[in-house]
Amino acid sequence: MSTLLLGVVAATTGEFIPTAAAPDAFPPFDPRTFSAQLFWLALSFGALYFLMARIALPRIGEVIEERRDRIQRDLDEAARMKMETDAALKAYEQSMADARGKAQGLAKETRDKLAAQTEAERHRVEAQLNAKLVETEKRIAETKTRALTSVDEIASSTAADVVAALTGKQVSADEVRQALAKTRAASRAG
Repeated sequence: MSTLLLGVVAATTGEFIPTAAAPDAFPPFDPRTFSAQLFWLALSFGALYFLMARIALPRIGEVIEERRDRIQRDLDEAARMKMETDAALKAYEQSMADARGKAQGLAKETRDKLAAQTEAERHRVEAQLNAKLVETEKRIAETKTRALTSVDEIASSTAADVVAALTGKQVSADEVRQALAKTRAASRAG
């Protein structure tokens, strides 16, 4: 028992108390101090186990649980934001498709409207040109008729002068016209 007491004292104070049996032995390897070493080992292990089980491990568990909860909240938030982003992207794509459709509709409507206006303008211009063409043809016909009348008069006058110069006889304008009409009829027939 005295050895045990010496071992306890030595272990608690940290001082080495030499004994007569083993003066040069290293105290942890000295068989006489094994019981004291085992006692302090058990006491230290028990105290450390108590501190770890009651104080440190519950705190570590709380921290781990809090981190797990935070990670789960972050994952849930990320999933929610992804769903919102997907919904916003789908809405954006739908609005773009609607806008394209509306733009194509407006473009077709505008194109049809412009084509109708162009067609109406073309018909109006054609009508004006046709009216001008009819009027121009009428003036040309009038001018041609006047020219032909003048040609007939000039031809009649010239023919009367030529006959008078060649035959010395005066011919009336009616006779010359009748002769020219016969000549024209004969040239058309032949």
